Amino acid sequence: MPLVKIEMRKGKNPDTKKKILDIVHEGLIEALSIEDWDRFQRIFEYDKENFEIPEGKTNNFMIIELTIFPGRSKDQKSKAVEIITQRLNEELDIPKTDVFIIINEPPKENWGLAGKTLG
Repeated sequence: MPLVKIEMRKGKNPDTKKKILDIVHEGLIEALSIEDWDRFQRIFEYDKENFEIPEGKTNNFMIIELTIFPGRSKDQKSKAVEIITQRLNEELDIPKTDVFIIINEPPKENWGLAGKTLG
């Protein structure tokens, strides 16, 4: 059950935002073997003054935060980062250097679903 949070500047049209969500989801299916129904994704958009972009990046710069159950291998996580970055570049012309991905793995005891913790 990956939780996906994508942060970027405002200005992308609805079709582009949907494509970004689809690319991330498809990358997680391929790299982490999640189920297709397992879509817990959000896009947060910021005005220019509320989303600072590092020098050398474009207005396409985005931060993608993946919060996943622990236990995935280093190779699986690397593959997810590579697939998502590559496809954003190929399909939406977002420079690879504009994609910043961080993966968090809180222990299962820190996950609550339907009123119960998993750990």
